[in-house]
Amino acid sequence: MHRFLLTPRWWGINVFVALAVPVCLFMGTWQLGRFEDRVDSHKEASAGRPAAEAAAPLESLLPVDKKTSGRLASASGEYAEQLLVPERRLDGRNGFYVLNLLRTDSGKAVPVVRGWLPGPADASKAPPAPTGRVEVTGALQASESSTGKGVYAEGGLPAGQLGVIGAASLVNLVPYGLYDAWLTVQTPADGLTPVPAQAPSNTGLDLKAFQNLGYTGEWFVFAAFVLFMWFRLYRREVETLRDAEAGLVPQGAAGAPAAATPATPVGPSAASASAPPRHQR
Repeated sequence: MHRFLLTPRWWGINVFVALAVPVCLFMGTWQLGRFEDRVDSHKEASAGRPAAEAAAPLESLLPVDKKTSGRLASASGEYAEQLLVPERRLDGRNGFYVLNLLRTDSGKAVPVVRGWLPGPADASKAPPAPTGRVEVTGALQASESSTGKGVYAEGGLPAGQLGVIGAASLVNLVPYGLYDAWLTVQTPADGLTPVPAQAPSNTGLDLKAFQNLGYTGEWFVFAAFVLFMWFRLYRREVETLRDAEAGLVPQGAAGAPAAATPATPVGPSAASASAPPRHQR
């Protein structure tokens, strides 16, 4: 009854199923792991850094990654150019960042967001930066991407304003080297509101996270569909063989032997028997 499973056709079907099911399960498990990693990263970012965590030198935390993003970093030097970063929301209100470039002892500069002010960007409202040598401690942030910044990423801003905080957007504005990161001061002075550290990219429960969850379900559905189709083909084959053994299958169907049909004799006697009689004269 089940010898058909050893035929070349069914060997191919069985090998395909034996390979397809583990691959689907592996891919589904991998996508589930990606989703869980994003959930854990989101929880870590939401929990924030410990308040008692000591600041580390800036260069020891570079390049910025998921572990160092939000860490307290320290740098010393002198404040240089002051820029405003418009269209930044904080606590549901629209405002702007006050940003200064800090020229460090290494000769390179790091952008420092000294704080936030409400309303449209106005240089007269922004307090000047301290003069002389300063020691700055702030939360470390990765350079922003220009994606989704619109006109602010295309240079359509007045002089003295910046749309994207990062070395790529500042390289044409300053004549010295820049760190590919920025700091946000957590205890600003001069009436500025502190800017909280942002979660690193690809760590929140965004669309990509739920795409991973959706792909997880798809791969498991694929594995179940492969098993369902194998069982359906197997059941159809068994039913066809049973019908053939019971004589319920038409002649030659499903490999059933054709019924023997006696041959009609062909010869002179048969021809004469079938021919109409001739009238004798």
